[in-house]
Amino acid sequence: MKITPQDLKEIPDFINVPKEQLQWLIDNSYVQLFRQGEFFFNKGEVVEKLSLILEGKVDVKFEQNGNYKIVGQIRKNSIAGLLPFSRMSSIMGYGEVVEDTKALFLDKTFFKEMISNYYELTESLVHNMTSRVRESTKNNVQSEKMMALGKLSAGLAHELNNPASAILRSAKALKQHLGNVPEKFKKITSIRISEQQVDRLNSILFEKINNRPENKMKLIERNAKEEELEEWLEEHGLENAYELTETFLDFCMGIPEMKEIYNITEDQNFSHAIEWIENVLTTEKMVDEIEEASDRISNLVQSVKSYTHMDKASEKVVTNIHIGIKSTLTMLNHKLKRKNIILEKDFQKDLPQPKIFVSEINQVWTNLIDNAIDAMDHSGILKIKTRKDNEFIKIDIIDNGHGISEENLHSIFDPFFTTKSIGKGTGMGLEVVQRIINQHQGDIKVASKKGETTFTVCLPIN
Repeated sequence: MKITPQDLKEIPDFINVPKEQLQWLIDNSYVQLFRQGEFFFNKGEVVEKLSLILEGKVDVKFEQNGNYKIVGQIRKNSIAGLLPFSRMSSIMGYGEVVEDTKALFLDKTFFKEMISNYYELTESLVHNMTSRVRESTKNNVQSEKMMALGKLSAGLAHELNNPASAILRSAKALKQHLGNVPEKFKKITSIRISEQQVDRLNSILFEKINNRPENKMKLIERNAKEEELEEWLEEHGLENAYELTETFLDFCMGIPEMKEIYNITEDQNFSHAIEWIENVLTTEKMVDEIEEASDRISNLVQSVKSYTHMDKASEKVVTNIHIGIKSTLTMLNHKLKRKNIILEKDFQKDLPQPKIFVSEINQVWTNLIDNAIDAMDHSGILKIKTRKDNEFIKIDIIDNGHGISEENLHSIFDPFFTTKSIGKGTGMGLEVVQRIINQHQGDIKVASKKGETTFTVCLPIN
């Protein structure tokens, strides 16, 4: 079948190219047919030809640890292969023919003549190249952002579930607890003590509430004290002593405080006074638990706002770099806890604040810290260090994981390169990191050996 300039006009990029220039392209090209299942191109092949897909479909695949992932498709009326002024040298993936394909090929030896004599044809191909780069970059960044969002969403769901469950649990317990108050109030009203004695009891009670000491007792020590306190209370008329001891020890109230209360209330009022005090302390404890869980949720939401830079314009702003790192650590805290990883922070005080795109730089921290966590076994050590270096700030992210092999070290910033198994890495994380840092006129370097890998990010202050 003869190919005409009108056939090539069906390619959108060639609509405005004169017919005589398209005829020159046809005259200097050749047609090749590919059957379904064959390969249109293979990884590692040298790129030496411009190719126009006249019929058929080709799936573009990349290999990751022995598995293949489809990353795109070349269809009818598409332009592929080498383009004028392109620096492409070799093919990084595979092109598998999924429908019988007919393609027109032009060898790069004709590019010089084309550039010199056929302006519109050259312009259309260069325009295609810039569009290709723009779309590829957009898709890669979006893919990496979605993957990072998935990781953070899973972590946030886990982190938010714990305090939310604690609030629900404490609220139900508080409701049940308050349902018993009328019965306990009857017992309180039967107490016969003076106003001065009430003041002394209140003093003991609210001193513990307002200056609640931190309970640092170990489990064995606490169990022993609970048994001692329970035995003492039973000896002094408390039938439900085992129900009271946990709350008292939470507020560090032991036998000395019980003796003081006993001396104030005397024997006939002691049991009712103790139950009233325990009731107030229990209510206080439940309210504290709800408040603490609510604070955790509030802090997580604040970290999300800080991380995403919500309600802010998409422009460079002078920013405290530590805020973004801390927010990222909050987002990834579930992974740190799951692996029992020790975090060591060495942040320089009064570190100069660079002018950055906040959400983009936060994506850098996400990728680097997440990779460091993945590289470590259980109970690893993650170190993050910041410092000023002349007119730059430097951020070191160091892990004591398996390290990066020497043969992979030079490839880690290449697009689609990953050492992770299929589905666990896009191979775009570090490429995106490098692009964002270059966008800030900064630099990133890596040094690795077994047991220590250091990524150093360098950002200009001005």
